[in-house]
Amino acid sequence: MRSLTLAEPAWAGIEGRTSEEAAAADRAIDATALPPDRMLPAFMRAQLADGVEPPQPPSGPPPPWMASRPDGTRAIAAAFERFAFPTAAMQAFERPVLFVLGGVSNPDYYRRMAERLETSFPDFSLEVFDGRHHFDPPHRTEPERFAHLLEDHWRRAEGLSP
Repeated sequence: MRSLTLAEPAWAGIEGRTSEEAAAADRAIDATALPPDRMLPAFMRAQLADGVEPPQPPSGPPPPWMASRPDGTRAIAAAFERFAFPTAAMQAFERPVLFVLGGVSNPDYYRRMAERLETSFPDFSLEVFDGRHHFDPPHRTEPERFAHLLEDHWRRAEGLSP
C-alpha cells in the first residue's frame, strides 16, 4: 500500500478517544437500539453537526434493500466495538495518509477523530470540505476537487512533488 485515504471513516477504534468523541460515537450506536422507523433518522442526525439536517430520502417507495438497513447498521455498530484499531499499528504506517472531512459532519466525532489520527499517523494530511457532511460526501458532490486531491496525494506517496 503506497498511501491511505480516509474519507470520513466510520470508525477508528477507541484508543485515545476524547470523552466528546466517545459520547458522539455512543449517541450513534445508541440510535441502533431504537425501532427501525426512528433508528435511521437518529443515527443520521448523530453524525451531523448540530443544526444540520440529514438529506431527505428519495421520493417514492424505498428500494427493497432498505428493509435490511437497520439490521445491517446494528451489525456494523457491533463490529466496531470489537475491533481494536491499535494506535501502534497506525504509528508503524510510514506512508502518507489523507483524511477527508466534511465541514458540517459531527465535529465531536469526525473532527476529533481526525485530530486523534493526526497524532497517530506519522505522515497525515487533513482536507476539509466546507458545507459537506457524511451523507453529502465530497467524492460525490465535488468529484473534480476530490480527484485532484487524490492525484496530488498519490504523487506525494510516489515521492513526486504534487
